[in-house]
Amino acid sequence: MDAAKQPRADDLLVLLAVARTGRYTSAATHLGLDHTTVARRIAALEDALGGRVVAQSSAGWELTDLGRAAAETGGRIESALSQLADGADEAPDPVAGVVRMSATDGFSAYIAAPAIAELRIAHPRLTVEIVAATRRAAEHRAGLDLEVVVGAPQTRRAHAVELGDYTLGMYASRAYLDRTGIPSSREELEQHRLVYFVDSMLQVDALDLPRRLVPGMQDGLTSTNVFVHVEATRAGAGIGLLPCFAADRHDDLVRLLPAEFSEKLPYYMVARPESLRLPAVAALAEALRARTRASAAMLDGVSR
Repeated sequence: MDAAKQPRADDLLVLLAVARTGRYTSAATHLGLDHTTVARRIAALEDALGGRVVAQSSAGWELTDLGRAAAETGGRIESALSQLADGADEAPDPVAGVVRMSATDGFSAYIAAPAIAELRIAHPRLTVEIVAATRRAAEHRAGLDLEVVVGAPQTRRAHAVELGDYTLGMYASRAYLDRTGIPSSREELEQHRLVYFVDSMLQVDALDLPRRLVPGMQDGLTSTNVFVHVEATRAGAGIGLLPCFAADRHDDLVRLLPAEFSEKLPYYMVARPESLRLPAVAALAEALRARTRASAAMLDGVSR
């Protein structure tokens, strides 16, 4: 590479911000620049490296293979700068910088959050950003280092690891059952209204359970957020098909017909191999695996 064409460290950090946000405008806001400056920096980096580092998609700007290699270098630069700013005299901790992950609401709250809290005790220079979403895994989703999804992902270039299963069951509040009576069969259950995901907005095939389990059950209250499902069920909006690890925390919820309704679904962690080569991403991935293993009883609905 021509010395005059060596990439600038500042430009690599700009690329890192674009990779995390997927948009020039968001990266510019994060860096305190304007989006035209970000565009110029990316163009300069591409000129220095002799190829495209980002490509536009419907989801925003995504890294090319060359861009992913450059962003890895940017991540190491960011980590080194963070350590210098902290004035650390000891050997630098490679588990540092910002990692962004995506996971479902329930996994984010009950698995990821405590796993990250424990991880940061050992690695205080690590920052983790969680995007809570229930959706399919993507081959590469702009701005994310790893994803946790429900159901086996159909990806070719990403690395997918099964973390473990969780169980869903039918629940109702004690007050609701006092008012309506306790259903003792599938047929009686179908006379009640369902609390669950919005069918037209459901992106995960594995979660289309009510259409198979209780096809005659009509929707009562639907939401894209599992914590809304739990609180709506507690408030008596209907009978909720809920993750046991979220519902069993509430003494006012009663599990119904567990022998008939005990559906297990798998969590998968998805990341590109080059992302897992980053120490911070690899450390987070291992922390999520360990926390999921340790939480097996809770996820299976046998912790209460």
